[in-house]
Amino acid sequence: MEVLVGMIQSVGVVSDRVMAALVSGLEMEFGRDAGEALAHRFLMAEEVDFHWDARVQERWIGVYIGAIEGEDEDDFELDRVRIIGILDGRWFVAVMIVDGDGNAHGMMGKRDFRREREARAAFADA
Repeated sequence: MEVLVGMIQSVGVVSDRVMAALVSGLEMEFGRDAGEALAHRFLMAEEVDFHWDARVQERWIGVYIGAIEGEDEDDFELDRVRIIGILDGRWFVAVMIVDGDGNAHGMMGKRDFRREREARAAFADA
């Protein structure tokens, strides 16, 4: 007999833990004063991937017509996908450019919210 055990945590807790681990690792490498500042710079540099991974819900909103810098648009189809999620303790709603394999290639816009309710209203309104 096999027993499966699972643990459920809110995305906010996981997001906060990931950010804390990033800050902690950078503090060990570069010193306490630099850890948080570097974490935020790292987050900005990789914001498309971080936001895509932090999504809690997504909705297809249409085909993306246009070119992504450095990408050959003949190789795959791109879609516009609206997402909602929480990252570093803040809720956000964004429009992502995503390929058919579910890989994010860009972010067209993002709005931050203090409360989940506000973010869900913006997500539903689009």
